[in-house]
Amino acid sequence: MFSNRATLIGFLGADGELRQTRNNTPFAVLSLATKRSWKDRESGDYRSETTWHRCIVWGSARAEFAASLKKGAHVQVEGEIRTREYTKGDEKRTVTEVRVQRLAKLDRPNAGDAHDAQGAAA
Repeated sequence: MFSNRATLIGFLGADGELRQTRNNTPFAVLSLATKRSWKDRESGDYRSETTWHRCIVWGSARAEFAASLKKGAHVQVEGEIRTREYTKGDEKRTVTEVRVQRLAKLDRPNAGDAHDAQGAAA
């Protein structure tokens, strides 16, 4: 049995951005920061590390909801981790993204703030 499922809770580093593919399929891009903290064993100091995640939200209703989110919003995303390659100029690049299947705004609990893969309130 295999599973590719990620659940991330963090803060947006930028406003959600609504885009379209060449075929006019809407999607949104979110830049999500997660943080881990620990106490250094040698110095006793507390340390932290921020990791940035590129999150892609497909489907018109969910993409519009994601695009309405503002920088600093506290959100939870669930989805699959995907890696893809593309070429920019002569350079081959690799990017890892979370393909979001569920998105919830955590700032203010509201039944309308959670969206599943079909864009309906979850």
